[in-house]
Amino acid sequence: MKYRNFGRTGWKVSEIAFGGWQLGGQWGKVDDEASIATLLHAFERGVNFVDTAELYGDGHSEEVIGEALRRWNGDKVYVATKVQPIRWPDPAEDDPQMAGRYPEWYLRQSVEQALGRLGVERLDLFQLHAWIRDGITSLDWLEVLNALRQEGKIDKIGVSIRDYRPEDGVDLARFGLVDSLQVVFNIFEQRPRQALFPAGAESGSAFIARVPFDSGSLIGHWTEDTYATWPEDSVPAWLFRGERFGQTLRRVQELKALCAPYFPTLAEAALRYTLAGPEVSTVIPGMLTPAEVDMNVAYSDGAPFPEELLEALAAHGWPRNFYQ
Repeated sequence: MKYRNFGRTGWKVSEIAFGGWQLGGQWGKVDDEASIATLLHAFERGVNFVDTAELYGDGHSEEVIGEALRRWNGDKVYVATKVQPIRWPDPAEDDPQMAGRYPEWYLRQSVEQALGRLGVERLDLFQLHAWIRDGITSLDWLEVLNALRQEGKIDKIGVSIRDYRPEDGVDLARFGLVDSLQVVFNIFEQRPRQALFPAGAESGSAFIARVPFDSGSLIGHWTEDTYATWPEDSVPAWLFRGERFGQTLRRVQELKALCAPYFPTLAEAALRYTLAGPEVSTVIPGMLTPAEVDMNVAYSDGAPFPEELLEALAAHGWPRNFYQ
């Protein structure tokens, strides 16, 4: 496992981390003991950063991770969690207001609840689950989080940029008001390279790259029949509903052909593409089994991404927000 600087925090984190949304049960049925076994296997393989959220199964993901931490006797594992706003902005709204979305009473309550579910005395990284760029001037949220840090409730502060809106985080990254920014970054969503990552380099902000496999499509194992296998109320069934599945599958097939001379699977190409961003501190793929952990960890070997393939993939950028 390779480790990277987590911005200016002084942390050394595994470049392959553990995304914990699937542990909450919203991607399909899960077995908590199996999830804990997978987490412990990941820790044994050198993964030392886990990302979760209150939203993931109404805190269930945090509870599962907390139990894994209690059973772990090895080196430090950093846990990042997130608090959702009282009211989510509409995904189509370009310039929502921050005011009222993270009041002090709510942030304090959310921190206490996360501490309880994770079973820890201090949260390593506490993130706003929906960053709204108006928050760069409406700073009540930051004052509260800094107070919680002084009280020893949280260590570092971060935000999660709204889906497919990397431009919303540019000023925040440039000014370095938070320790980390989480953003969608993959073969289809390449835009963080343009302005966001350079802005963070100026301030030493850490970047957490999420959705490296485009919620599953860039693993490359879909067929025409895959959609019918998903439970109707699952996240993938909702994300890729209607014509979306077919549109995505066609683009994935093109990518598989393009990447085949360089990598045996599209999954390897996708994860290595995200790791090729030098500004990225860590990548958080979701993993359900020890075998998936082993597959992802194997790509943490420091191998350079082929320059000619990187240039060719630029034409395959396809930013779109299926979360609406």
